[in-house]
Amino acid sequence: MVTEPRSSKKSPQLVRAIGRWSMVALALNSILGSGIFGLPSAVAALVGSASTTVVLLGGASSAVIIACYAELASQFTASGGTYLYVRHAFGRLAGLQVGWLMLLSRLTACAAAANLLVAYLGEFWPRAADPLPRTAVILCFIGAVTVANVRGVAAGMRMSNAAIVAKISALAVVCIAGLLYLAQHARLTPASSPAGPGTWLDAVLLLLFAFGGYEAALNPMGEAQQPRRDAPFALFAALAILVVVYALLQWIVTAVVPDPAHSARPLADAARVFAGHFGAQFIAATALVSVYGYVGANMLTVPRSMFALAEGGDFPRPFAAVHAGFRTPYVAILVFAVAVTGFSLLGTFTWNVTLSAVARLFYYGATCAAVPVMRARHARAALFRVPGGPLLPILGVLICLTLLTRVDFSESSIVLVTCGIALANWFAVRRTRRSGPQDRG
Repeated sequence: MVTEPRSSKKSPQLVRAIGRWSMVALALNSILGSGIFGLPSAVAALVGSASTTVVLLGGASSAVIIACYAELASQFTASGGTYLYVRHAFGRLAGLQVGWLMLLSRLTACAAAANLLVAYLGEFWPRAADPLPRTAVILCFIGAVTVANVRGVAAGMRMSNAAIVAKISALAVVCIAGLLYLAQHARLTPASSPAGPGTWLDAVLLLLFAFGGYEAALNPMGEAQQPRRDAPFALFAALAILVVVYALLQWIVTAVVPDPAHSARPLADAARVFAGHFGAQFIAATALVSVYGYVGANMLTVPRSMFALAEGGDFPRPFAAVHAGFRTPYVAILVFAVAVTGFSLLGTFTWNVTLSAVARLFYYGATCAAVPVMRARHARAALFRVPGGPLLPILGVLICLTLLTRVDFSESSIVLVTCGIALANWFAVRRTRRSGPQDRG
């Protein structure tokens, strides 16, 4: 078991307040944002009547990568997630690259969610998308989430737990109502598109992003009660729940919506069929709760990655500051909140989503590649072991490389800029000695 020296400085320490089921809620909130409220139409447009099968295939592809994350997470007790795993496997430069790419991915994902919040709020307040109201909504929304997380990890977890219970319950109601409707009415046959291998890969790529985000839940493991045991359980529990929910919703939409491929709000249109106008409004409200929980979960998790970078000597030391009263990494939280606000106000939903998608494939592939390296160095360190020897890690890398061939890089130059910043960051700190808390246990 490899450890790093603890810092000798006396400073406030993070509190281990995240239990097993709170970790499951955190993983669910980190995945389940607003994508599911538009996802069924996008998948149906690509593969038509095969869309439910593609959802299951996307879940299986995600399970391969999640298994690699679970094995690595079962070796560590400190905050940092992807950055920590890749740094231990491939060194400081690789750790910084994925740390910055993950920060970009989560930052732009949250900014996209904030833009969607405004769009869904337009169902109840048509002027919400106007420039001044839009700015006010984004500022108030991100400000409220920031305050909740600065005041303590327990407050952030309460918000995360409440949000995930609300949105999973709401989506479960839609699933049950849809199944009851289908039991009494004839099922529509959606049009099938002539989907070739490339189109199927595009659909799987979309689903891999829809099932992604779980890696953010591994950032605050320094505040988890039993991180090595609970992290793998939380990852697989969250994936199992969402595979069922996503597959049922996809099936219901393609069964009850006359033209699911061209539906702007597929879940709302489906709910309108079997629950009328109230059903559509209910879905819109659920979307608002979903975005709130998603951004709240990321506001809790992502700053812990910045905190871990600073603890390891790879970021400016102020990012490792812990509030004496609230015992939270308040500087990292505040900086992340400001950055999310800026990307939300200045960028569009599509632009932010594109950046998040491209960055994610790089660090997913690096994490899968780290598994056999860590096995060779610390053969008995993991409490959870991916079955099949090197098969699944290799498959995970191949999945990421294959899906990268389907990505349009024309609007993703900021990814290269981020890699350049990470390289400059490495040059600035490469001669310094890393010091930080014990991060393996």
